[in-house]
Amino acid sequence: MPRIQTRDGVELYVKDQGQGPAVVLLHGWPLSADSFDDHALALVEAGHRVVSYDRRGFGRSGQPWDGYDYDNLADDLADVVRAMGLDGFALVGFSMGGGEVARYMSRHGGKGVTHAVLISSVVPYVLRDDTNPDGVPEATIEDMKAKIREDRPHFYTSFFQQFYGVGYVTSPVSEEVLEWSRTVAMQGGLRATLACIDAFARTDFRPDLPAINVPTLIIHGTSDNTVPIDATGRAAAAAIPGATLIEYSGSPHGLLATDKQRSIDDLVGFLRG
Repeated sequence: MPRIQTRDGVELYVKDQGQGPAVVLLHGWPLSADSFDDHALALVEAGHRVVSYDRRGFGRSGQPWDGYDYDNLADDLADVVRAMGLDGFALVGFSMGGGEVARYMSRHGGKGVTHAVLISSVVPYVLRDDTNPDGVPEATIEDMKAKIREDRPHFYTSFFQQFYGVGYVTSPVSEEVLEWSRTVAMQGGLRATLACIDAFARTDFRPDLPAINVPTLIIHGTSDNTVPIDATGRAAAAAIPGATLIEYSGSPHGLLATDKQRSIDDLVGFLRG
């Protein structure tokens, strides 16, 4: 079943691989489900059924004008769960995808979820304000949007360098990974790309955290300059009872690539439990 239709008629591209205890993978902005391919392969080989999909507006999914708030995105996840007949599954969210984990748990009562995993996640709150002094400044968010409107391909060049921690001395990923990331990002619609910045940067998930009542793993890099760990990973770990936080010392945002094998081992080990 490569595509499913949501309650409001949007087609979502879905990948369904393997057999066994199910795992649903939710990708980050502005990529697609393919960013989880290495982890999906390892999970299938470890005996799991793996379902991943391109978020509305990105990759091979439909690009509607509306529906990029987290209530709708969580409802999209619920539509995928129903269409794929999932009952008893782990929910894994990378970056923006962590917000869908939190909102699904609160809005849909965590129906069917056995484990939650937040990797480089935006949960609980990204935007800096008086209640969140370690967050990202408003000016930074608006500057991102302005640069995307001006020259999106050029913006992605510097964005993915920060995303993967590429500097003058170190480069944790190849030039080909950077090129692939830019190509996948450009498949997303402009409207979706801009609207989702507001969604992941401005949505306060702190009220959703009490609903995360399943075993939870949080993985976050200490040098994440895209989604700072103090406002997100550490804050989430402090607020979710019993959550396990694994900090990757010196690692950037794009852990799925920069710390591929370690993150695979930690994810598979946690689900093996």
